[in-house]
Amino acid sequence: MKKLFVLATIAALSVSMISGCSKNNNEPSKATNAPANTADASNKPEEAKTTKFSISMRTLNVAYVEQNPDINKDKYVQALEKMTNTDLDIRLIPHNEYQDKMIQMFATNDIPDVVQGSGGISGQELAGAVQSGVFLPLNDLLEQYGQNLLKRLPKAAWDRLTDENGNIYGIPEVLSNPSRRATWIRTDLLEKAGKQIPTTVEETLDVLRAFKELGVENPYMGRKNFKYADTFFGSYDVFGYLNQFKAFPDGKVKPSFFDADAMKKAIGTYKTMFDEGLISKEFATIESADFKSIITSGKAGMWSMNANELPIWGTQLMANVPGAKVALIPSPVGDDGKGGYAYYNPVTRSYFINVNAKDKAAEIVKFFDWMLSEQAELFFSYGIEGEDYQNNGGTISYTPPTDEAGTNKQRFLNYWLWMVQDTTYNKRIAELTDSGKQMVDAFDNLLTKEGRGGIEFDPRLEAFVSYPDLSPQSDQLPPLVLEHVLKMVYGKEPIDNYDKVLEEYLSKGGNEVIEEATARYNSKESAFE
Repeated sequence: MKKLFVLATIAALSVSMISGCSKNNNEPSKATNAPANTADASNKPEEAKTTKFSISMRTLNVAYVEQNPDINKDKYVQALEKMTNTDLDIRLIPHNEYQDKMIQMFATNDIPDVVQGSGGISGQELAGAVQSGVFLPLNDLLEQYGQNLLKRLPKAAWDRLTDENGNIYGIPEVLSNPSRRATWIRTDLLEKAGKQIPTTVEETLDVLRAFKELGVENPYMGRKNFKYADTFFGSYDVFGYLNQFKAFPDGKVKPSFFDADAMKKAIGTYKTMFDEGLISKEFATIESADFKSIITSGKAGMWSMNANELPIWGTQLMANVPGAKVALIPSPVGDDGKGGYAYYNPVTRSYFINVNAKDKAAEIVKFFDWMLSEQAELFFSYGIEGEDYQNNGGTISYTPPTDEAGTNKQRFLNYWLWMVQDTTYNKRIAELTDSGKQMVDAFDNLLTKEGRGGIEFDPRLEAFVSYPDLSPQSDQLPPLVLEHVLKMVYGKEPIDNYDKVLEEYLSKGGNEVIEEATARYNSKESAFE
């Protein structure tokens, strides 16, 4: 059997970490939100004034956030405020309504001091706000107050937040490894079925059939609009997302789904799964919260999710299903011998400062700059000193949680509340458990060998403004194409009609999309590969 990145049964997750990582500068500062290397607040004649600012944040399907009765009264938010001398007014935006709520926010001009975006300066969720002058250029502020940010975050991330005139408009959360999503499988079920790790699409279908025979409710876990259920589009390299344009042999740059033969094979795979009951008949309506709940309750055999969730989701699954084991495995390959998921761009979240908050912008930049300090790293990794972990003269003792409430809290701290970091994975937490070490192993030795890259335009193509039905999202097919693909999977439209779908795409503005994409790519105008 090929090497597995297996999350073994966690019987020894309660591990204490001994690490000489501190330098006596880990005690929280009570008087300043400057980075950790500034002068001690005790040398100042009086405490600095608390900086109050509002910030909009997507819930990101983080249970601790979405189930919190008042995130602004949460003890970890209040601890963050104390360490940074801030008073935050966090305005939550529901994960599944993010884009619509963001557009509504700009339309009503109810814009907080800081706005969280989902990438570069031209995302749909920003509704042209950067170009309309809603946000401050940050170059001078970063130079004076954000040296940690400028020195430690990569140029590729800053490029996504810089306009053609060199103005930086956002502060990025970064992703150093673009191959982030992985194929997960229940290895206990695999062993029970007497199957090997599948490699090809056909081998994967064979394993899913075996799972069905075992009585697994969802051999492959589907989800609405194929989000985190796009494994086989990756097998045939036909994602067609915002960063998945390709240069075709005719010299034109088109969405990858213009490879009609490959796309038909991908659609045919999903239709086979649908017809044989290898994917839920209701997969097209399953939202993110239900997706996670079904998986962690033990009702799925294979699925796709970000690899950095392995310690959290795996722990929750095994708490609910004793004896369950899960692994990250190579994604099924298609005709070219490759597979995997669409690469992420180097910016996962970004933060923009409202021009109307100019008087507090310096302090806001300091707030984000602090997030790259050692004090911040300890807090966001472990929590509150003396309560969640002990710091004994520079030696850290921390017991990772094994229950659902604890792992939800850890994800909130490691991922959601830590706004500026390299979000690939939390190294401090990963090295504490076998599952964390296996996750790192998977990033280093599995995900680096798979994944699908393409051409991305940022700012996005102007033609998409005129033809929204042709505009893909970060990880969804354009509405026009998605509608037909779903009909084909459900058997309401022949797969052989896909060539006509491309003709419809071209007739409804697609020719303009391709013409603009080709021209911008050839001129290297804001085209990223």
